[in-house]
Amino acid sequence: MQKRQLGKNGPEVSEIGFGCMGLSYGYGTVTNKKEGIELIRAAFEKGVTFFDTAEVYGPFINEELVGEALASVRDRVVIATKFGFTFGDDGKQQILNSRPKHIRKVAEESLKRLKTDVIDIYYQHRVDPDVPIEDVAGTVKDLIAEGKVKYFGLSEAGADTIRRAHSIQPVTALQSEYSIWWREPEKEIIPVLEELGIGFVTFAPLGKGFLTGAISADTKFAGEDFRSTVPRFAPEALKANQTVVDVLGEIAESKRITRAQLAIAWLLSKKPYIVPIPGTTKLHRLEENLSGANIRVTQEDLKNIDEAFAKITVKGDRYPAHLQKRVGR
Repeated sequence: MQKRQLGKNGPEVSEIGFGCMGLSYGYGTVTNKKEGIELIRAAFEKGVTFFDTAEVYGPFINEELVGEALASVRDRVVIATKFGFTFGDDGKQQILNSRPKHIRKVAEESLKRLKTDVIDIYYQHRVDPDVPIEDVAGTVKDLIAEGKVKYFGLSEAGADTIRRAHSIQPVTALQSEYSIWWREPEKEIIPVLEELGIGFVTFAPLGKGFLTGAISADTKFAGEDFRSTVPRFAPEALKANQTVVDVLGEIAESKRITRAQLAIAWLLSKKPYIVPIPGTTKLHRLEENLSGANIRVTQEDLKNIDEAFAKITVKGDRYPAHLQKRVGR
């Protein structure tokens, strides 16, 4: 596994990281703890040194899982986690909260769950409109000075917010969705990241599973699977978006690789500071995803892919309305 540097002065990480969310949260079924630990350790053994989690994944249990799985190799990995929420009486409702006092409180809690004395990258999970981003950046700056955090990150933030935060405390990485079927960051976000020297950690590089070809209009999502609430995964949208999978499959077949491998290789070829963090609960999918790093995508390939996808209009928002309001601020 080759390495990439996140940001001008950020950490060096494996060019493909591991998104741990799905082991504990988001897709309906929680992975058995023993199996989750084994999969995270298998990722490390295969060269992954960058692991992503968050307090909301569970909540809390994903950080605990990651902390236990990586305790024995803590000095050889980069762990990213996130702050920015409190939870309702049911323990699940996510309420935005990036007040400085709260950031300090949850940082201490995350350190304990992760079994570490420092958080490598600490992301604001979503921008809180009730707290100036300057106050957020300043609080993380203090945590960095105290040695509790190494680097500051943002997630799903808009261009202006990134600039304002960066002026207080350099932003090492932005984590946002970016993939062959979600190209919006190319308009404003990537130019800002390039200008400021910020790394781009891309989640959902496989379109939350859709780009693998494993999901169709007939797919039934469990009630706890968040995709059941996403307009882009409604049956009519899946049917309309099947063209995406078909075209991706044709290109992948011509190169004798899988759709997943092509989607990840495409991301790696776009910019040298992009690090995708695909997640999975299965060892063979982990191996498939990581092999995407061995595939060469040429400029001619990129041109052909861009031309093919320029003819496709993806249907459906990527979040339900109440969550769509929280991105791009």
